[in-house]
Amino acid sequence: MDTVDLLLHPVRMRVVHAMSDGRTHTTTELCGLLPDVSKATVYRHVGLLAEGGLLVVEGEQRVRGSVERRYRLDRGRAVIGAGTAGSMSSEDYRRGFAVAVATLLAEFGAYLDRDGADPVADLVGFRQHALWLSREELTGMIGELRAVIASRMDLEPSPERRRHLLSPILFPAGPDPQQTSAAEGARPDSPSA
Repeated sequence: MDTVDLLLHPVRMRVVHAMSDGRTHTTTELCGLLPDVSKATVYRHVGLLAEGGLLVVEGEQRVRGSVERRYRLDRGRAVIGAGTAGSMSSEDYRRGFAVAVATLLAEFGAYLDRDGADPVADLVGFRQHALWLSREELTGMIGELRAVIASRMDLEPSPERRRHLLSPILFPAGPDPQQTSAAEGARPDSPSA
């Protein structure tokens, strides 16, 4: 299975999210982090991620007659890079978006099901903003957002820190202005300048 196929599954994405803290975890610990997913499902998907090289075995120990492995996420492999993204079909993107949304729904449901979940106190937010941006402005904004997010990605877990899931989704919500202009220019009844 290639990286795209490995990542485009809601349970595997949730395992990757849980492993993104930079620490090692056993499958048993991951089951505790994903209490709404059956243990058999977590074990199966951890195995697939390990086979695919996204999870690396950092150590093994015997526990009650079986071998328990500690895994680390290979962050460099757990991404769909620009080259791969460029070769994805529209159907691959449609599937990827569906997985992203399914993963968000599952993570948000698991959050709300926890004892003491308080969206207001926890500053939960989900907003959509329509922005009019040129290609240059869009590229600049993406760079700024990446810088802000990257500056916080290596923060270590601590008693005062809590893991948060941030999922930016960005896509054009209207037609390409050049296509619209060309189509209007082709109409016989379009006004001239």
